[in-house]
Amino acid sequence: MQLEQELKEKTADIEKLLERMLPEEAGLQKTIFSAMRYSLMAGGKRIRPLLIAETYRFFGGTDMALAEPFMAAIEMIHTYSLVHDDLPAMDNDEYRRGRKTTHIVYGEDMGILAGDALLNYAFETACRAFEEESEHALRIGKALKILADKAGIYGMIGGQVVDVQESGKAVSGEVLDFIYRLKTSALIEASMMAGAVLAGAEEGQVSRMEQIAGKIGLAFQIQDDILDVTSTTELLGKPVHSDEKNEKTTYVTWKGIEKAHE
Repeated sequence: MQLEQELKEKTADIEKLLERMLPEEAGLQKTIFSAMRYSLMAGGKRIRPLLIAETYRFFGGTDMALAEPFMAAIEMIHTYSLVHDDLPAMDNDEYRRGRKTTHIVYGEDMGILAGDALLNYAFETACRAFEEESEHALRIGKALKILADKAGIYGMIGGQVVDVQESGKAVSGEVLDFIYRLKTSALIEASMMAGAVLAGAEEGQVSRMEQIAGKIGLAFQIQDDILDVTSTTELLGKPVHSDEKNEKTTYVTWKGIEKAHE
């Protein structure tokens, strides 16, 4: 119960941080600010910013002003990926985190732009760390590179590309692991690596965090596969049987429920 309470308090702090980092809803382009807010503040577990914070503290980081811009940035990147994932051209989902998806509320055009805006604004936000802590510019630069690499074509986007390409086809376990390692694990790896780098961890320690996070990400995605089959839309906050609808190979279709649980 103590852990649950602590998790609840830290998640609430992240919600406040995200609110603080979002742009003011003003100006002729305020629709995009509204769509960004709607997408980002729809709830969620906030696992990635939590992992940045906890890894930063684990390696001796004390000044949260250095980590906070990255905590907000990683959640913006994660959210943009969900906004685009839900679009008609991708998974065509109408619900996310228990409410209507961004493109359903704001239209497909603003759904695309809201995702674009969150991705770009994530890096604008992460760069605020330079204003807070100029003496750690090298650490900030390294953390930015990790964020860019893991969110890009050799990370999350690369995994999504293969996932989309292979929808409707039976894929091997090797290809499935490749998709999961990039699509899901990459941002979790970025979180733990960035937290370590910002705290001044050694290169070997950062590599160890990458390995650990890769396994966490894989476990996370396998559990998501299981929930897509066993849960309900009400509990999950998004449509179930989405993988079946999109004819995707998952750990459940590959190994069965029991082996997936193992």
